[in-house]
Amino acid sequence: MTRAIMVMGTGSDVGKSLIVAGLCRAFANRGLSVAPFKPQNMSNNAAVTSDGGEIGRAQALQAKAARKQPTTLMNPVLLKPEKDTGSQVVIRGRRVASMSAREYFSSRTQFMPAVLDAFDLLAAQNDLVIVEGAGSASEINLRDGDIANFGFAQQAKILVILVGDIHRGGVIASLVGTFAVIDPADADLIAATLVNKFHGDPSLFDAGRHFVQTRTSRPCLGVVPHFPDASRLPAEDVLALETIEQNSAETVIAVPRLARIANFDDLDPLRAEPGVRLIIVQPGQPIPREAKLIILPGSKATRADLDFLRQQGWDIDIAAHIRAGGHVLGICGGYQMLGTMVADPDGIEGKAGQTQGLGHLAVTTRLEGGKQLRLETANDALSDLPLTGYHMHMGTTTGPDTSRPFAHVDGTPEGARSADGKIMGTYLHGLFAADAFRRQFLADLGVSTDPLLEFDAMIDQTLDDLATHLETHLDLNAILALAREPQS
Repeated sequence: MTRAIMVMGTGSDVGKSLIVAGLCRAFANRGLSVAPFKPQNMSNNAAVTSDGGEIGRAQALQAKAARKQPTTLMNPVLLKPEKDTGSQVVIRGRRVASMSAREYFSSRTQFMPAVLDAFDLLAAQNDLVIVEGAGSASEINLRDGDIANFGFAQQAKILVILVGDIHRGGVIASLVGTFAVIDPADADLIAATLVNKFHGDPSLFDAGRHFVQTRTSRPCLGVVPHFPDASRLPAEDVLALETIEQNSAETVIAVPRLARIANFDDLDPLRAEPGVRLIIVQPGQPIPREAKLIILPGSKATRADLDFLRQQGWDIDIAAHIRAGGHVLGICGGYQMLGTMVADPDGIEGKAGQTQGLGHLAVTTRLEGGKQLRLETANDALSDLPLTGYHMHMGTTTGPDTSRPFAHVDGTPEGARSADGKIMGTYLHGLFAADAFRRQFLADLGVSTDPLLEFDAMIDQTLDDLATHLETHLDLNAILALAREPQS
């Protein structure tokens, strides 16, 4: 008998994704076949799946926690914000439309069958499905036609655990208040509450926990202390880029925070290196002159972010950095920006037209055709060291500098380098997770690395530690007892 339970939050960023990841690993460690599921997600930080589609990065991490390959079943509706056109709507891993927010909310019920079908297929393959809601459970203005929270829970007939964040304050009001504002039929699905991100002695909240239980007539499954190693795990929300902790390393790698930055978890392995001080340059701030390397990251809208980059004056900073002998790496959209022109004749990313690139690589890009979504095994063109990553982009990039490729994918040249080798571009996301390549790449820049750092193993150990953390502070047996056979 397959069981399922849904985790909703009193608001955004209360820790739903982390709780689901920890529960996936904890129950997988108990020998259960577990899978994560998020009916609808909104994020430009996406991952390529084993079945050739894309899902939210958080669900890919949760799949890893469950010791499963990520598939499009785990996040059947993904919304990716775009320039001018609202959001790209991705169904079962494939783009089907671009819609304004109003268009999407007025027509989203058409995607409920795809959501329920994906859930049923996933439930049939596993012992337990742990479902994550979106945003706040109490957004009653969005309840009509909802497919992400109670609209889905009612259709799938599964119970809900409501999570509140005590760190931001007002957790009692947010938990109790949710019951006060939502429809009674939806409230009936909430089987328990959970208090997350506590700092200090959890017993100090005993009276608060009792009050919540009394006023909601639901058990509180536990008070979960702040998990300090959460920062090691890939973040889905771009707001995480505002709070990245920096070490005191001498070598600075600077990353301009583009308005539509995408797949920024590419940076996580660099951030984990003790010899690197990764600085996310916020809008309005100059790129630090002491940067050894500037990375132009992925973008959901290359032409729009080129305009944004110039508005910040970063194009001038990048040019000065290059004149001083600095290195630049562009990844995906960042690679396209480094060329001489980005053309979008069909208006794939917004209004049709073309935008002058930064001109630091002799390449041009034409946005056309379907999105390329592929897991890749590659080799660095200089060292021949293995790379693992994925392609997630639209269009083709050509020009003289591609004769000096960044990598080889199955023997085919990929990316480009300038004649002096200091300006580089690639479409490969996730390349720095390859430990030997990362060490060599940084060593070529004169950066010391940790020879013992194995990035993927560190992520896996952090997920185990998270599972132990939840086992310690939550009643997992009670959670399993609340899960019941889905009846969609």
